[in-house]
Amino acid sequence: MGDRARGVVLYTCAALLLAGGGVWWVRAAPRQVTDSRIAQWQQDAQRLLPDDDEQRVAGTVPLAAGADHEVVADLDTGEYRVSVICVGGAESQVRVSLGDAGTDSGRGLDCEGGSEPNNFTVGTAGQLRMNVTVGAAGPVVFRYSLLPETS
Repeated sequence: MGDRARGVVLYTCAALLLAGGGVWWVRAAPRQVTDSRIAQWQQDAQRLLPDDDEQRVAGTVPLAAGADHEVVADLDTGEYRVSVICVGGAESQVRVSLGDAGTDSGRGLDCEGGSEPNNFTVGTAGQLRMNVTVGAAGPVVFRYSLLPETS
């Protein structure tokens, strides 16, 4: 076999190897699993806990079953009303705790069907750390809002 024929075979094999690797790479990519209910639950959470002109921080986060999520908000020193709500399917729950993970038992919220927001007041010294843990049933949409307490 001549040099020219060996070059053609070598380049053809390299091209096939590259094409096969590309196909493998695309097929091996993790699939984005989306739940069609999430968009509706986000709208429900926004409706149940709407934005307020006075709020300092707010957010809406979709979370999978068993997920842990940390919210860190830099705030002025003072008291704030924390409003939280979750919306999810049957038997879905979240636990919200403040401070470092594991330092308090937190508050449990039932997410099924969406209910009224849960409100509580906290004092901060510049930063609020909120840990959200989703129970075994999920996914859920968690929404929170922080407003300064007026005296």
